[in-house]
Amino acid sequence: MMILTANRNMKGKDSLEQVIREENTMASLPVVTIGDLERLDEFDYRERCVDRMIEIVLDIENYKGVGRLFIP
Repeated sequence: MMILTANRNMKGKDSLEQVIREENTMASLPVVTIGDLERLDEFDYRERCVDRMIEIVLDIENYKGVGRLFIP
């Protein structure tokens, strides 16, 4: 299961970024982060996000262990 989020919080020992840094392994699936949540209202931006997600899922083996990926 992959996480799709807009969370970029790096504050505190329980932040998502801190957990990624501490718990990520070469077998871990990436955390996919939407670059600009406010632009999801734009059709073209949503399409680019969807296209990128499809690319990631279809080639998931190459993204294991990377930690976080930003889309688009």
